Amino acid sequence: MKKIIATHKAPKAIGPYSQAVEVNGMLFISGQLPVDPETSEIVDGGIAKQTDQVMKNIGAILEAAGYSFIDVVKSTVLLDNMDNFKAMNEVYGGYYQESSPARAAYQVSKLPLGVMIEIETIAVKTNKS
Repeated sequence: MKKIIATHKAPKAIGPYSQAVEVNGMLFISGQLPVDPETSEIVDGGIAKQTDQVMKNIGAILEAAGYSFIDVVKSTVLLDNMDNFKAMNEVYGGYYQESSPARAAYQVSKLPLGVMIEIETIAVKTNKS
């Protein structure tokens, strides 16, 4: 059965989609932007701060659904500039201390709201979490 996941600890969807959908022990998190859920403002301060906010938003959705970063199996990172890859990678890697998920990273021509990064995530319930 499909379950819609929503939390006020992550930004509200800016279109006709859900923050996340859970089905059969799998959690599909929509692309998260560096928006502070308390202010609804884009986080300033460059790629490192924007990446950190995106990861906090993903963490809040994982928690709301009863998952953790340990359960993440795949991420897709969208960057507005591949020159930001190294700085993004340093912040991103800090959230995956035990095991890193599979990942793809792409440069795209433009992201919503003019942000520098967007990350979508897939998590799977395991017996280890």
